[in-house]
Amino acid sequence: MSHPLAGSVAVVTGASSGIGRSYAQALDACGVSQVLLGRNAERLAAVADTMTSPVRTLVGDIADPALSREAVALAESEFGRLDILLPNAGLYLPDKGWTVPAERVHELVTTNVAGVMHAIHAALPGFLQRGAGDIVVTSSVSGHQVISWEPVYTATKHAVQAFVHATRQQIVGSGVRIGAVAPGIVLNPLWGVADDAKVDQQIAAASGIRSTDVADAVLFMLTTPRHVTIRDLVMIPTNQDI
Repeated sequence: MSHPLAGSVAVVTGASSGIGRSYAQALDACGVSQVLLGRNAERLAAVADTMTSPVRTLVGDIADPALSREAVALAESEFGRLDILLPNAGLYLPDKGWTVPAERVHELVTTNVAGVMHAIHAALPGFLQRGAGDIVVTSSVSGHQVISWEPVYTATKHAVQAFVHATRQQIVGSGVRIGAVAPGIVLNPLWGVADDAKVDQQIAAASGIRSTDVADAVLFMLTTPRHVTIRDLVMIPTNQDI
């Protein structure tokens, strides 16, 4: 029996590593054709090489609105339409914002906030015209509560949550669904975890989750009946004390 998402077309941003790579792999296993975006050409190509379903790649900075428009146009020209958008690209900054270069703060805000907005703005017109489509944004538990050791990152994720909620209210009745998945500690390079042994140790201690756990949650969100929208799915390690 084919997967409910088989034959769909998706755009995934930040697909070259971490959660985005797990999204791409999970969708590929479901028979989804994809346009994958990332800033690192070599890593993006390595991910694409593992795909069994049709795939195209675009290298660039999601903070540039032209990249999102190009991705949507590529999905439509190569695969005939776009069904799923996963705005996932993001950067992390665990520090006191005033102790880091202003340029770094600007990069975080433009990637985490403007990048999400650009991707959604590029995809929504086509979705609204067709009266169908799914958008699941990668947010964070930091978008649901203030985390003292990451004030700039927390601010960006609060902004993402506000944008997702307001956009959903604007498109109610259109047939298009939008929601956000908000993980806690994910054991991948974005959070400085790259050693498999360390990942296994923290999983055993229930102090972190895998990128594949987040991908499984997003597949759940995408395959719920059309009359159901998972607006927010917050998932944290069992022993994360926040």
